[in-house]
Amino acid sequence: MKAWVVKDQTQLGLAQLQLLDVAIPEPQADELQVKVQAVGLNPVDYKIIDSGVSAWQYPHIIGIDVAGEVSAVGPNVTGFKRGDRVFYHSDLRRNGALAAYNVTLAASVAKLPDALSDVQGAAILCANLTAYQALMRKINLTNVQTILVHPGGGAVGLAALQLAKQLGLRTITTVSARKRALVEKVGADTIIDYHQEDVTAAVLKATEGRGVDVSLNTIGGSELAADTDRMAYNGQIVAIGDGMPPHFDFDDRALALIRSGLGGVYRSNDPVQIHDLAVMAQAVAELVIADKLDPFIGDVQPFDQVPAALQTIKNGRNVGKLVIQVTA
Repeated sequence: MKAWVVKDQTQLGLAQLQLLDVAIPEPQADELQVKVQAVGLNPVDYKIIDSGVSAWQYPHIIGIDVAGEVSAVGPNVTGFKRGDRVFYHSDLRRNGALAAYNVTLAASVAKLPDALSDVQGAAILCANLTAYQALMRKINLTNVQTILVHPGGGAVGLAALQLAKQLGLRTITTVSARKRALVEKVGADTIIDYHQEDVTAAVLKATEGRGVDVSLNTIGGSELAADTDRMAYNGQIVAIGDGMPPHFDFDDRALALIRSGLGGVYRSNDPVQIHDLAVMAQAVAELVIADKLDPFIGDVQPFDQVPAALQTIKNGRNVGKLVIQVTA
């Protein structure tokens, strides 16, 4: 089968991606083989292509957000059969799905509702699951009234803003002028242009000096540390992704720092958490079907355009989710 691969650890980077013939993978006892229909692309895809992953065996196939059809079932698997439409966020340490077939742990797989297309199924995984995990699994919602989401124009931010509105929270978000229309569309209550405004001052003004109850931060680094000045008493800072600063000044406001991310789920080898990926995927799908969550699919590209599509994401030029149609 044809697959987009990183050929070896000396050939990292988007420019080194190759379309090669590789063997069709066979499922082990607890696995499914899936005929891939569509793959959602994410910033993490180009990041790990640039850096590599220590657990990879080469040539390594890329692509972690998958929608397709079950084509073979491992002997220990129950609840799935050939022909089932499925979608899932896969383990980035294993061979990915930008290929005709993919093999994955059955425990993390959800059945794709008939009301959703394969492109929609592939589009609603990584970013939406990240936001769902942060808001529905991580934070304590007691006495929470306000949330700062930044940046709000990315896939995680847009999902978080929509979920926060479902929870009845007042939403404050940072955004660039180029993506302002997106956060306006999801009804953000206060929009801060981080190129033009002092974010801390704007947050405090919007909350009459109180600060926000929750900050969902995908930026990290100095911006994550700066959130401590934007928080209300007992505030919760949810850090998503890399870039943890070496020190936080929590002073006397009893702040909580919460780490959230999907990448560690598979590394944990915790069967409950691995299966929760499927549970969350199903919940997100139901929200999309009910028109309560829009994945903002920006573009669908053919299989031969994978490197160019990933370069678009790396350059920050995509507006909305970018999906690869693997099987026409």
